[in-house]
Amino acid sequence: MEIEIKRVSKEIAWELRHIVMWPNKDLDYIKLKDDDLGMHFGLFKNNVLTSVVSLFINNDEGQFRKFATLQQEQGKGYGSELLHYVLQEAQSRGVKRIWCNARKNKVNFYKMFGLQESTQTFKKGNIDYIVMEKYIEN
Repeated sequence: MEIEIKRVSKEIAWELRHIVMWPNKDLDYIKLKDDDLGMHFGLFKNNVLTSVVSLFINNDEGQFRKFATLQQEQGKGYGSELLHYVLQEAQSRGVKRIWCNARKNKVNFYKMFGLQESTQTFKKGNIDYIVMEKYIEN
C-alpha cells in the first residue's frame, strides 16, 4: 500500500469535504470564504484521495479546518498521519499556536496530538464544538 501526502487545490479539498461532512448540502456549504488563503493537504492511499485538511496561517497562529476522512477509511490511522504532517508543516512555518474548532465527540482524538480544550464552545447545525489549541515551541 502506498501513502502520499501532498498539497492539493481547494477544489480537490472541496470534493472530499462535501462527501464526508455535508453530503446533503450544496457544494457551496463546505466552501470557506478564505479558502484562497489556505494551504490544502490531501492524503492519498494508492492514489485515491482519502483524507483532507486545510491550514490557515495568520502571523504566528495557525488554524486547521475542514478535516475530513472518507467514512470507510476512518479509524485506520490516515487522518492521524495527515494531522501529524500538518502540525509539522505549521511548526516549520513558525506557528506558535495552532488551534481548531473540534466537534465535542472528537476531543479525545485531538488530545492525542497535544491539543487542549479551551473554554470557548459553540453550536453549529446542532453539533457542539469546542476550540482546542496547542502551543508550539520552535
